[in-house]
Amino acid sequence: MCGRFVVARASSELVAVFNVDIAADNLAEPSWNIAPTDRVNVVIDSISKSDPDDPEPVRRLESARWGLVPGWAKDPRAGAPLFNARIESAHEKPAFRNAVKKRRAMIPASGYYEWRTAADGTKAPIFIHLPDGELLQFAALYEWWRNPDAAGDSPVTWLLSTSIVTRKSAGELEAIHDRMPVLLPPELVDEWLDPHVEGTEDLLELASQGGAAMAEVAEFYQVGAAVGSVRNNEPSLLNPV
Repeated sequence: MCGRFVVARASSELVAVFNVDIAADNLAEPSWNIAPTDRVNVVIDSISKSDPDDPEPVRRLESARWGLVPGWAKDPRAGAPLFNARIESAHEKPAFRNAVKKRRAMIPASGYYEWRTAADGTKAPIFIHLPDGELLQFAALYEWWRNPDAAGDSPVTWLLSTSIVTRKSAGELEAIHDRMPVLLPPELVDEWLDPHVEGTEDLLELASQGGAAMAEVAEFYQVGAAVGSVRNNEPSLLNPV
């Protein structure tokens, strides 16, 4: 699973790194302890409204609630937040299957935390990242939920939400936790995001295989227990212990 992660880059840097065409006004600030229901920045490729037949998607950087809210939900606050989607079954689940087909996103991250359980049952937080500060690219899904009580021009009429796709852990990450986020390799990002490409089981399998390959190059180290509290949010959380 993935329940906490880090984005240490400013949104302006993300715009440049990912060649974003349109950036939202309400983008999330850097954070060293992002938790479910927090706002996160997501990269989305969308079909041009001015020319829907144009095969070249428009790349957007948007702010989304981490915890997907299906479009048919009556209340976005009901139930546990859907912050992870298992890649093995997402195409079958009512909450995710439409997003798998046509609403796939990517969440950039500096790294993520996972808790490793020792033989005596104690748990220690581990920070997982790529070498040289390279950004992880989480496979994600997104949905738009319309607030039926809001006026059409209200800023709260539409809620954008997202879920990180996970798979069975691979490589040395297996020793930390049995699940991991699907880490998209750079060469697969465009296909994953392309709104003209229908999300099939084959695409999910391709993403899963790419995630296993990225796990082989991931690095990790133990950090302090302070990360366990969402009240703590500063760069020192990444200090090794």
